[in-house]
Amino acid sequence: MKSIQRGLFVVFEGCDRTGKTTQIKLLSESLSKLGHKTETVAFPNRSTTTGTLLDSYLKASTDLDDHAVHLLFSANRWEAAPSLLSTLARNTTVIADRYAYSGVAFSAAKSLDFRWCQQCDVGLPEPDLVLYMSVPPETLAARGGFGEERYENSSFQEKVRANYNHLASLEAKGGRWIEVDCSKSVQEVHHIIESVVLEALTKERADVGKLWSE
Repeated sequence: MKSIQRGLFVVFEGCDRTGKTTQIKLLSESLSKLGHKTETVAFPNRSTTTGTLLDSYLKASTDLDDHAVHLLFSANRWEAAPSLLSTLARNTTVIADRYAYSGVAFSAAKSLDFRWCQQCDVGLPEPDLVLYMSVPPETLAARGGFGEERYENSSFQEKVRANYNHLASLEAKGGRWIEVDCSKSVQEVHHIIESVVLEALTKERADVGKLWSE
């Protein structure tokens, strides 16, 4: 494997209210203090053309066919791919709040075909590390209510959780997926994540791979 100098691509995944936003902020700050160039991105990016449509949909202002919605989410990620690759090429670590795995987990929870959901994102830049933020249902329930956007309810989130667990089993052999127990304290979770990412940063990296490509 040819080693090159590029940034690490880290993705945070998981159900709503698992602490992703907090942990992304803490990780970004700690990496910056250690001298690592870091940028954060969130999917969907609601500032683009597709993102504007998705924002309206997620706020329940617009109704769309489930297949069309999934394709819009995928298109939103494809829009970001060139910029993402450019950032990584500048030896900058990219930390993403959700990615293609969310698309599969959420759309399959609406009974769309699991493999079809994956196909739309085949070839996207492949993450080096996926941090699956896992919280037991009872712990999640104790954290209080969900938000007001579409999908933010406990019954739907439980279906999403099951799909994430399935994805984790499918991705286990690649070594990229790390399940993080987010029932621990904020600082404990941060230290776990920081340790995993810092270790990954010490390893040699080849060119960015293509997601779900043979």
